[in-house]
Amino acid sequence: MSAIDDLPPLREVIRTHGLSALKSLGQNFLLDLNLTSRIARAAGGLEGVTVIEVGPGPGGLTRALLALGARRVVAIERDSRCIAALGEVAAHYPGRLDIVEGDALATDMGALVPEGGPVRVVANLPYNIATPLLIGWLSAEPWPPWYESLTLMFQREVAERIVAAPGDDAYGRLGVLTGWRAQAKIAFDVAPSAFVPPPKVTSSVVHIVPRPAPLPCERRTLERVTEAAFGQRRKMLRQSLKSLGVDTAALLEATGITPTARAEEIPVEGFVALANAWVALRARPPASPPSPAR
Repeated sequence: MSAIDDLPPLREVIRTHGLSALKSLGQNFLLDLNLTSRIARAAGGLEGVTVIEVGPGPGGLTRALLALGARRVVAIERDSRCIAALGEVAAHYPGRLDIVEGDALATDMGALVPEGGPVRVVANLPYNIATPLLIGWLSAEPWPPWYESLTLMFQREVAERIVAAPGDDAYGRLGVLTGWRAQAKIAFDVAPSAFVPPPKVTSSVVHIVPRPAPLPCERRTLERVTEAAFGQRRKMLRQSLKSLGVDTAALLEATGITPTARAEEIPVEGFVALANAWVALRARPPASPPSPAR
């Protein structure tokens, strides 16, 4: 019997179902139910909440979410070996756990969400798909998105990029996208020893809350501008932005950004201004050639 319910301990579940973690699926199982409960609590009170979970594995975090009162958990699992173990959890919490066998990257998660009531994403993400999933959630249209918050496990290095501010070594395209559309913070770190098998890096749980009204900007335009700026992050913007195909001096003058500034120094609102100014400059009709002298 475990500390949070009367289902078997996770080590016993793994042994019974032969669930050795697969490197090809980015699996690292969390077996400490006290820790999985801490992750679940980081998402806030779960009463009346529907939770989307990606990569539940043997169901440690799933059990914590249900034990802490989630109205419903939708668990998306690619590894068919884990389905039977999750089925035992579903039987213990009748009517509250839906198991979706499939690839999270190819799943329309918004379509899994019931009408009415808050929805949150809580997951110990497989490391090999964590960043693409996050970018997809931050790129959701329309905005605000279908979820109320994201509480996710990442490698510490990725977590630092998500929450980075101007001037930080980790500040880059991911930090700009996150900062534009959401507020993010690192809730706590998780040591490698907490996982089976233990990864070579420390992990971090990140809590992300969407901004209801981000600064007006077209997402793909912002991504193109940050790609140009951070593609040559050590160069001054007057040089790195030349790949945008407009008069760089006019672009920077329109935004009031110093031409000698570098990408790592520009706040999110500065990149939004650059993106909007780039659109405006591209929309200008070409200048008419001078009339020939008579």
